[in-house]
Amino acid sequence: MSAESHPLLPPVRLHAEAELARDALATPLLSAAVRLARWAGPGTRVGAGGELLDEQLPEAAELLGLGADPDGPAYASQAWRVAVDAGLVEVTEPEDVERDADEGGFASAEPGEDLALVTGGAPGDVLDLWLAALDSVLADAAVPDLEDLVDALDAGGEIDFEQLDWDPQRESDFLDGVLANLYLLTVSEGGAGEGPVPLPVLAASMVVPEDMGEPTEEVLEQVSDAMMRLDDQFRQLEPIGLVEFWPVDEALMAEADDEEFAEFAAPGGADEEDVSRYGLVRLTPLGLYGIRARMQEAGVEAPAVGDLADKGADALLDAVSGFSETTAQAEIELWLAAGRERPAAVAELLAAARGGDEGGPLRRLRCQQALSLAGGHVGGGAVGAGAAGIGAGAGAGAGAEVEPVVRAVLDDPELGGLARVWLAEQGAADIPAPTETMVFWLTLDTLAAQLGAGGETDELSGLMASLTDRHSGFFDTVWRVEHPATAEVLEAMGRLHPDRKAAKEARKAAFKARSRHS
Repeated sequence: MSAESHPLLPPVRLHAEAELARDALATPLLSAAVRLARWAGPGTRVGAGGELLDEQLPEAAELLGLGADPDGPAYASQAWRVAVDAGLVEVTEPEDVERDADEGGFASAEPGEDLALVTGGAPGDVLDLWLAALDSVLADAAVPDLEDLVDALDAGGEIDFEQLDWDPQRESDFLDGVLANLYLLTVSEGGAGEGPVPLPVLAASMVVPEDMGEPTEEVLEQVSDAMMRLDDQFRQLEPIGLVEFWPVDEALMAEADDEEFAEFAAPGGADEEDVSRYGLVRLTPLGLYGIRARMQEAGVEAPAVGDLADKGADALLDAVSGFSETTAQAEIELWLAAGRERPAAVAELLAAARGGDEGGPLRRLRCQQALSLAGGHVGGGAVGAGAAGIGAGAGAGAGAEVEPVVRAVLDDPELGGLARVWLAEQGAADIPAPTETMVFWLTLDTLAAQLGAGGETDELSGLMASLTDRHSGFFDTVWRVEHPATAEVLEAMGRLHPDRKAAKEARKAAFKARSRHS
């Protein structure tokens, strides 16, 4: 799997290893491989390459409950390959191996040492077995259809790769790229999440150039070809538990001509009610774990929620500054639950939130969110908290043990405002009134954080209007505030404020702020 496609990915929420291990053992293909490994040997005669012999396949299929299924022998053959590749079966070639001019000889097989891990190993051991099985299945999925291989055999029985137009590395890279894109579509904010991804969307992500406006007919045909390729590959990947897959409707394929199918393959080319007929796929929780593991092995940074639990508060706030609010909350909750004493944790968070650098406002926004969680009041860090929350009473929280730590920074010019917000959330008494400078400083800090977190949104425009309505003479005062982002925030207000007069005042104030330090 290439480390160049996605150098940094959003953090993924993974299930617990014990749960994933149970899922792995329940997958049809791995469970079949385990049954065949227990059936083997010692000294079971197999092909020279470790494969089951033709005469053994019916018995193996019967063992798997597939004796009456015409595809049973082929499935048994695949499950056996998985058992060998995952180390559940050990294949040896004795010195006195039988040789046959036609068959090329035999080897022997017996249960491998790793078979004991199925019942006696830790969850991580089981998942390692599953990852090895996944590698085997992915290698098979990248191989062309058997009929194509037969057609490409030359007179000597060798595969003519030029006739087949098949490059093993290219096919492997393509499948890795598809799975990486499916992972990205799943974990990205606003992406598929737990929902399925339409097969045309996934195929288009691999074929249509990002800077292409209207796809050409040639590109659309490539997308349709990719869809059919993926339809076959995902059918093979479902039994190992990597994906849940709804195949392309064969009846629909028979109805549609190439042009209609290509038009559908373009993003937005299908009605919502028809999309499932063209295939849907989603990564299972086990699949998310597996693709992330493969990405990490390839050097891709693919974080998971909980990775920061043993890091310091500075690393936590720096990282979650780039997360969505919900993902940041999940990460902070795990950090707080990692055996830390709450007063010490809050003191560490407050210290890490300081700083006049560009990332300071976002760190303080996430610190405010963390303080709310530490005090038992979920929901901190939402848009519009900040200055608007000073003096707003709330029900008594569970933060009595950390209250002294928060009160200790009430006079801090950077932290005093958010400390007052937190105390108000907790319903604390005797909260000293903030100075006007502190109110305006916190207002600028809040707006700077929101600009950094979500950009110039309609929600932020509404927040700006609310803040200026609440403070008379806002622009006459705010440009004098010594905040690193004063000019940038005022310039943004000049672009976003819904009131034209206020927007003009913001632009004038921004000019004054910049002139003051020029």
